[in-house]
Amino acid sequence: MATYKTHGVCARAISFDVENNRLVNVQFAGGCSGNTQGVARLVEGMDVDEAIQRLEGIQCGPRPTSCPDQLAQALKEYKAQQ
Repeated sequence: MATYKTHGVCARAISFDVENNRLVNVQFAGGCSGNTQGVARLVEGMDVDEAIQRLEGIQCGPRPTSCPDQLAQALKEYKAQQ
């Protein structure tokens, strides 16, 4: 399981597994419970590249990032390490 320490959002970290380039077991530590659970369920089984494309650049209010954007950043970092 990969774990990414988030930056600039309420969630403290995001954990996930990748199987056959698809996301599984996505979990946010902290953050807005309903929203992070919703994002996690929506991306479950999604192709990593599609998730990055859909989530990258989403902002949360005046913040330049969001929990979905942080997941995209986590996935990009994961891919760079593979």
